[in-house]
Amino acid sequence: MMQNVHLAPEADEDDLYSGYNDYNPTFDTEDLENDVAFQQAARTSHGRRPPLTAKIPGTSASRPLATGSGDGVARPMTAVQAAGYTKAAMRGSSFDPLGQARGPAPPLEMKNSDSSEEKIRQLEKKVNELVEESCIANSCGDLKLALEKAKEAGRKERLLVRQHEQVAAPENINLDLTYSVLFNLASQYVANEMYAEALNTYQVIVKNKMFNNGGRLKVNMGNIYFKQRNYSKAVKFYRMALDQIPSTHKEMRIKIMENIGIAFIKIGQYFDAISSFEYIMSMSPNLKAGFNLILCYFAVGNGEQMKTAFQKLIAVPLEVDYDDKYISPNDDAHTNLLIEAIKNDSLRQIERERKSMAEEYIMTAAKLIAPVIETSFAVGYDWCVEVVKASHYVELANDLEINKATTYLRQQDFNQALETLKMFEKKDSRVKSAAATNLSFLYYLENELAQATKYADLAVNSDRYNPAALTNKGNTVFASGDYEKAAEFYKEALRNDSSCTEALYNLGLTYKKLNRIDQALDCFLKLHAILRNSAQVLHQIANIYEIMEDPNQAVEWLLQLISVVPTDPHVLSKLGKLYDNEGDKSQAFHYYCESYRYFPSNIEVIEWLGAYYIDTQFCEKAIEYFERAALILPTQVKWPLMVASCYRRSGNYQKALEKYKVIHKKFPENIECLRFLVRLCKDMGMTEVQEYQTKLKKVEKLKEIREQRIKSGRDGSARSRREGNAGSDGGGTKGERLSAKLKALSGTGEPYESSGRKEIDASYIDPLGPTVERPKTAARKRTEEDDFADEELGEDLLPE
Repeated sequence: MMQNVHLAPEADEDDLYSGYNDYNPTFDTEDLENDVAFQQAARTSHGRRPPLTAKIPGTSASRPLATGSGDGVARPMTAVQAAGYTKAAMRGSSFDPLGQARGPAPPLEMKNSDSSEEKIRQLEKKVNELVEESCIANSCGDLKLALEKAKEAGRKERLLVRQHEQVAAPENINLDLTYSVLFNLASQYVANEMYAEALNTYQVIVKNKMFNNGGRLKVNMGNIYFKQRNYSKAVKFYRMALDQIPSTHKEMRIKIMENIGIAFIKIGQYFDAISSFEYIMSMSPNLKAGFNLILCYFAVGNGEQMKTAFQKLIAVPLEVDYDDKYISPNDDAHTNLLIEAIKNDSLRQIERERKSMAEEYIMTAAKLIAPVIETSFAVGYDWCVEVVKASHYVELANDLEINKATTYLRQQDFNQALETLKMFEKKDSRVKSAAATNLSFLYYLENELAQATKYADLAVNSDRYNPAALTNKGNTVFASGDYEKAAEFYKEALRNDSSCTEALYNLGLTYKKLNRIDQALDCFLKLHAILRNSAQVLHQIANIYEIMEDPNQAVEWLLQLISVVPTDPHVLSKLGKLYDNEGDKSQAFHYYCESYRYFPSNIEVIEWLGAYYIDTQFCEKAIEYFERAALILPTQVKWPLMVASCYRRSGNYQKALEKYKVIHKKFPENIECLRFLVRLCKDMGMTEVQEYQTKLKKVEKLKEIREQRIKSGRDGSARSRREGNAGSDGGGTKGERLSAKLKALSGTGEPYESSGRKEIDASYIDPLGPTVERPKTAARKRTEEDDFADEELGEDLLPE
């Protein structure tokens, strides 16, 4: 160590360390070049050696600067000189702290790619890449590719272990890589629902003692058994995992306890489930555990404990900031801009989801326990409302009151529902709008349009942005016939909430009323994109295509409709009608038969099937359908006449004669029946022919008298009386109509004139909007000639 070094002011400044030899004049450097030991010690790892001496300014003596190698470059002794900051540099020498002036550095030694270590390193890299690719494929939804990558990673990892064992000690094996490969493989098996393979893979990890935390994977094994509905075994593995998790991991232990409780619920061990959930609510209460605890007490029927559990559920902190932070405290532009930026960001959306979930749990729990915790559901609801009002979920109290009114509706107690909803008329606008919307809906269903309009206006005035209120207002306007104004209300509702399916559906119906078929079709197609399996939407689209005279598209949509409601007889008969119009009798017959199978009382379907069998010369099969029609409409003579006609066509004249006799007893003034009786008795040589001829003459004469009275106007009310007595006797209007028809067919009477009978269509009240006439879904109306086609009566009726 140097001490008391003083540099004279007039000393030469070539070197910062001048005067070193003056301090140690006895240090001789003359013979160092010949000193072998010194030269050997002075060599460096780079094989270079600095000059052996350095001249001290102001003296003739030299001193060694540092150890070095034989290339004559001095190695600096201090950091100052090593950085290149010397007086010599200031006098013009180049700055070269890295010694680049001495030439380029020697090239790096090339790695030997054939070495075992390098092969192992590359194989490890490949395994890691495969694991990453497997995880990425899983996140993209390509589960099959993810499993293939995981299996390949497993094969590569086993090859890697074998190579490690050959060239190195077994303790050098990368256990973390082995664990990640096995865990990823098991996860991919689970994702592909290959539960047996997943359990085997997890067992490999769990049984390997070299994996420190492998026991925790028993939770995953328990989850697999839970998915397989093997709940007892799931509980077993959950408890095994719970034993291996230290108490410091509180959150994980709570989640496992929650899984155990849910598994107990699945197997019906409610008291064991209660123990699990009570432990959770005492240690770390959360909404899901509190709700499940209420469910368990509800299952065992303990009303008092339900109240206690509900109070615990209400006391769970929401852990969501209040909305006040999204309100600017001042008019600062920067603050307002910041609040606008975070008002709907991802964190805010998470807060909304948590708040919505909490409200859903509380509302569902209240609706569940209210009817059973007290003597009546109304008292139970009142208790729940009071508890909610005393909590930080006070906003839910009004919603519970509205649910109370909804419960009255389900019990068909409309008066209590109306009284409950009318209580909200003096409350804040949001609740008032909701209550008025429900009131408008109720009065609309009761067809009290004045009251429905009143409360619809109140709902809209209270909250102009309430799509349900606007939809109800549109419905009341629709019912009054102002379709243009109704369409405006529906459009406004859609502007406020584009997902309001009721407004969109009713807008389509309005466009149909306004004969704007293209716009109606656009509405229903948009609705179909939202409600893929809505039978009403599919029916409306098919009906619009039928109006547009595009039967192929109508058939396509009806086929989609029967995939949703395969047992709807009206849809099936509509398909039969469309196929019949297109001339495809076989398909028409199939769908009419299906419709008849599900609803055997549709007269139009029965009539079509009977006529089909007559056309195909299977009169015996037609009898079955016409007899059923006669049972459904026993006062109409048409159907028994068709049965008798089928007997005649099939050659069973005796049966036909018996049937005509039965018809004559029931309808004694029916001319057609008497004519057939006369012909049959005459051709069969029966003595009763005279009797029926006499009756026939009397009935025909009576008919002529009636017709003359009608023509002369002396019997102006005869027509109305006949219409009132139609079906009660054979001489009524319907009987005369059928008589005239058969006369026209047989060539023995006057041409048949239709009486303009009105077809009866099925109508339904649309739950999404106003009442809409449902299009006819039965067979097309066949001409009367097709229905009653028969050969002309003549002498050759019977074989000789």
